[in-house]
Amino acid sequence: MNRRDFLITTSAATLFPRIAVASTPIKLIAQPVNAQILPEGEPATPMLGFNGGTPGPVLRASRGDTFDIRFQNRIGEGSAVHWHGLRIDNAMDGVPGMTQDVVEAGGEFEYRFRAPDAGTFWYHSHNRSWEQVAKGLYGPLIVDEQTPPDVDHDLIVMIDDWRLTESGALAGDFENMHDQAHQGRLGNFARALVEPNTPVRRGDRVRLRLINVATDRIFPVEFEGIDGKVVALDGMPLVNPQELSGLILAPAQRADIITDVASATPVSIVFPTRDGPYLLGEIPVEGTNTARQPGDILVLPPNEVAQPDMDNAISLTLTMEGGAMSRRMMQGMMGGDIWAFNGQSGLTDTPLHSFERGQTARIRLVNDTRFPHGIHLHGHHFFEVGADDNLGALRDTTLVDAGETRDIVCVFDNPGRWLIHCHMLGHQAAGMKTWVEVA
Repeated sequence: MNRRDFLITTSAATLFPRIAVASTPIKLIAQPVNAQILPEGEPATPMLGFNGGTPGPVLRASRGDTFDIRFQNRIGEGSAVHWHGLRIDNAMDGVPGMTQDVVEAGGEFEYRFRAPDAGTFWYHSHNRSWEQVAKGLYGPLIVDEQTPPDVDHDLIVMIDDWRLTESGALAGDFENMHDQAHQGRLGNFARALVEPNTPVRRGDRVRLRLINVATDRIFPVEFEGIDGKVVALDGMPLVNPQELSGLILAPAQRADIITDVASATPVSIVFPTRDGPYLLGEIPVEGTNTARQPGDILVLPPNEVAQPDMDNAISLTLTMEGGAMSRRMMQGMMGGDIWAFNGQSGLTDTPLHSFERGQTARIRLVNDTRFPHGIHLHGHHFFEVGADDNLGALRDTTLVDAGETRDIVCVFDNPGRWLIHCHMLGHQAAGMKTWVEVA
């Protein structure tokens, strides 16, 4: 790692516009911005953002509150906003061609929805998302518990990578077929953006809300200077909090950590690579909290999720196919696309399955490719099924490694037409998407 690789912790606060709360109508303006992605003294990067910055403003509410958001599109091309992980009305899901028309350049759209779950979520463009998200059209969305856990700091940590030229500009090869056929668009510079970027004290109890906002990169994440537990994944509290070791975030996945600051030196957020540790960012530590006594990390209150009817569950299989070094590539791509579900590339007129509201499905995800895929289901959360056949964590995005098979169980209780796609957005762009209907 060279010096430029490690000088990545300055000026993170300048990237986030102010917090917007759900108690008043929110104006969310997509527009060109200049962002100081590289350290101070190096060139700013022309990007896209919301309300003058990237990431966009922190949208915050309490569980049960209603968001009233007027989206204004000033980026010069069509766009829309998806509220990732929120189980909301289908008409508000933000998917052009499925739940709404694209919001054309200069147009507006009003999103109004109730936040049913407390947790860590995010919002991002869902039109040409492989390009618009890479350019910066995303931001955090936080829904607080009615009684939040007792912590001294509540910090959002958004992890991203960028493919930059020597001048600091974004490389423009967003539809590079080689990228799409492999792991996707991987950047040459990565960083953890912390909000608020304020010091903590040794002995403080801190909540860290990690969000992988990268278009395609999987981030294993390690920490130095803290000792805590993972208490939620993808916004859903864990029944049994997990150890911090081995934390891996696929694109779009989130993890909530409650931890005690154990060291007087800065808390380091580290991306382990084959070439050694890559420092994504640091949280400064100043002073000592002598008032707080060490205590157990408690389980977060659960969100209300329907329990599956396993005796009457529908069985489905979703097989991931295609990509580099695959039979599909060698035999010629159907419709010019690179990736497929069950032999079909891109969206079809008929859904993968039509569910009656409240039906349970056990879906076998089979990765018959040479690359990992992060499979995201809109409008619902699902249980990952463990090796012991027990129901595990609730997720909205699950990482399925190359050659791996994983079962998920979902109660399809949210009416509408819902997208299922790989959240390696280059893979989605090249065909790995389908949909289900709930009536």
